[in-house]
Amino acid sequence: MKSILPLLVATGFLFSLIGCSSDEDPQFRIRNDRSDKANVQVQTSGGNTININDVASGQTTAYQSAAEGTIVVTAVIQNESVSPALTFVASMDTRTTVVIQAGNPPSLRIDQ
Repeated sequence: MKSILPLLVATGFLFSLIGCSSDEDPQFRIRNDRSDKANVQVQTSGGNTININDVASGQTTAYQSAAEGTIVVTAVIQNESVSPALTFVASMDTRTTVVIQAGNPPSLRIDQ
């Protein structure tokens, strides 16, 4: 009985370490700080394009998953002639918020 207890403790410790290493795909979301709605196009490194349309003023979208690597985000903002773009590198186990900033000219920034 005394020799089984250390084995059980060691096994439990091993399983807890394995459970902590998850390697989840990168995730991103869009937050619109402007007064006009925006349509956002996200090109992922996996070759996919994700369109997030009608992001209202003050809205933050749900997280979307993407492939690890370079991501290009372009926002088409209602009543604006400029479409700001931003490129960033997404890594495993990260969550990124792309913010459509208020101000002129329109711009994007990253919050992590």
